[in-house]
Amino acid sequence: MTMETLPKALEVDEKSPESKDLLPSQTASSLCISSRSESVWTTTPRSNWEIYHKPIIIMSVGSATLLFGVAITCLAYLLKVDDKTKVVLKMIGPAFLSLGLMTLVCGLVWVPIIKKKQKQRQKSSFFQSLKFFLLNR
Repeated sequence: MTMETLPKALEVDEKSPESKDLLPSQTASSLCISSRSESVWTTTPRSNWEIYHKPIIIMSVGSATLLFGVAITCLAYLLKVDDKTKVVLKMIGPAFLSLGLMTLVCGLVWVPIIKKKQKQRQKSSFFQSLKFFLLNR
């Protein structure tokens, strides 16, 4: 196959109406699928654990890391150890402190975002059912 025959084959494929119709429909369907993780039409009630389990886990991990950082930092100042170990503990302790605080705050901020999303979803489902009721009369 030479370089001259390849563009001619592409030109034939680009002119065929099937290839033009197939590409946009695949793109649109994949965008619709990936745009939402949950459908507006599914109205199965979810428990609070199913809704808030990810932020709870993030907050738990963050608070555990924060407490570990506090313990390491306190040990660095309270224990009588050699200078090398003390320097390492003084570096690791605040690192765990900041990492734990950051993950704890991320979990705490995530909860109001989920609450707002739930209210938005309830309003959306209400308007969808109202629209369905009014249009099917």
